[in-house]
Amino acid sequence: MDDDDIALPADTLAILNEFLAERTQREQDEEQRMINQTGKDAHFEEDWQLSQFWYSEGTKRAIGDAVAKIVKELGGSDFRIALLSCPSLYATIKDVHANVNIFEYDQRFAAYGTDFVHYDFNEVDSTSDYLRDHHKCYDLIIADPPFLSEECMSKMSRIIINLQRSKDSKIVFCSGEVVEPWLTASLPVHKCNFRPEHDRNLGNEFVSYANFNFDQYIENK
Repeated sequence: MDDDDIALPADTLAILNEFLAERTQREQDEEQRMINQTGKDAHFEEDWQLSQFWYSEGTKRAIGDAVAKIVKELGGSDFRIALLSCPSLYATIKDVHANVNIFEYDQRFAAYGTDFVHYDFNEVDSTSDYLRDHHKCYDLIIADPPFLSEECMSKMSRIIINLQRSKDSKIVFCSGEVVEPWLTASLPVHKCNFRPEHDRNLGNEFVSYANFNFDQYIENK
């Protein structure tokens, strides 16, 4: 049978066409958001090829409430927050505190305007000045690296150390339980009781780490 003779059943073809149309519309909507730079209200689909998995509403709310308590306790107008590879937290944290930067490899998040900082954790090997304009600037850093590897933990940790305003800057690190020995070898953090959840169930046990008692700021931990 020639390829030209192969035809999909009508109902299957209709489903396929509907899927393709929806995907095209999402891509057009995201492109328009980037053009218009609609800020924190912009919504983006996960890109699994970039290992993107969005937090559940409950997790975003819990982290947002914790950050609000931290800012109230320690913050001022110059208190700065960095979000590394956790774009689904951006709108929640932005509602809590205006002074926040989202560090992301995915250029779609340029829609967040001047809060967006493009970065690639692999570039930390290229020069000690990588992200120099942001060195020693942040009082709270929340990170969720894309990969569960020793190399990723090491490179992300070096970036975080550079971003800390001081050794007193607070770090919250969300990742798989499997990275604990690599992460604790690179950063002075410990595993917390709080376990972030995602909209989609992940195969790996997901936990949080911090260099302070993060659990005391989490409600219903």
